[in-house]
Amino acid sequence: MNGQGQTADLRTQTQASAAAPVVPAAFAPTPPLLRAWRYLRLTLHLLQGAATLALVYPLCKPTTRLSLRQRWSRRLLVILGLRLQLEGAPIAPGAMLVANHISWVDIFVINAASPSAFVSKAEVRSWPLIGWLAARNDTIFLRRGSRGHARIINAEIAALLDAGRNVAIFPEGTTTDGSHVLHFHAALLQPAVASGHAVQPLALSYRNPDGSHSRAPAYDGELSLGQCTANIIAARELVARVTVSAPIETAEGIDRRSLAQQARAAVMRDIGA
Repeated sequence: MNGQGQTADLRTQTQASAAAPVVPAAFAPTPPLLRAWRYLRLTLHLLQGAATLALVYPLCKPTTRLSLRQRWSRRLLVILGLRLQLEGAPIAPGAMLVANHISWVDIFVINAASPSAFVSKAEVRSWPLIGWLAARNDTIFLRRGSRGHARIINAEIAALLDAGRNVAIFPEGTTTDGSHVLHFHAALLQPAVASGHAVQPLALSYRNPDGSHSRAPAYDGELSLGQCTANIIAARELVARVTVSAPIETAEGIDRRSLAQQARAAVMRDIGA
C-alpha cells in the first residue's frame, strides 16, 4: 500500500474513534471480575446476617437489635454498589412510614435510614433466605383478602407504633420501575388513624451518578429475584435516594382515604412524577 493509502486509512480510523461515544466510567457495566466479587461478598453477607439472627439476636436488647439491623443493611447497600442519600425531614419515632415500592432492596434502604418493622405481602416469606431474614426482622406478613387476619395485623401495627417504633408500608401493593406512583390503598393506613399516630411519606428513587433515573433495581413485570439482583450488581454505581416529608398528623376526623391521597401526593412531588 502506498503512503497516500496509509494516510487515508489512518485518517478514517481517527475519525471513527472520534465519533465513537465515550461512556463515563461510572456508567460502564461492572466488569465480570467485579461482579463475581460482589456475588461472593453478597453471599457471605447473607450468611453472616443469618448467623447473627440465629445466634446473636436472642442475646441482645431490642435497641441493640435495631442498631445491628441498620449496620447490616448499610453494609448490604455498599456491597451492591448502592450509595444511600437521605434528604428532607428527620424520621419521627412512632410514625407509620409510607413509601413507594420499586425493589426488594427497598426494605434494606429504609432500614439503613431508620430501622423499622415492615408490612409485607405473605409471598415474601417464601423467598429463599431473604424471606427468612425478613421474618426474623419484625416483618408482618399480610394475607390478602382475609378481613380477620387484617384486624390482627392492624392490632400488631398499632402496638408497635404505641411503643415508639416505626412501621413501614408500601401502599401501592406492588412494585413499579420507579418512574411513577400507583394508587395508594388506604386500608393499610388504618392502624395509624385508629391509634392516632402520624404518617410520614418516604419517596424512594434509584439514580445514576449524574442524577438520572435508573431502573436497574426495579423488581417489576416478569423479572425474577435473581434477574433483579443481577441487574443491580451489573450497575457500577447507583444512588438510593430517600426523600423524607414532614409527618402528616392523624388529626381527629381525618379519614384514611384523604391521608393516603396526601401521602401519595408528597411521594409524587419528591420523585418528580
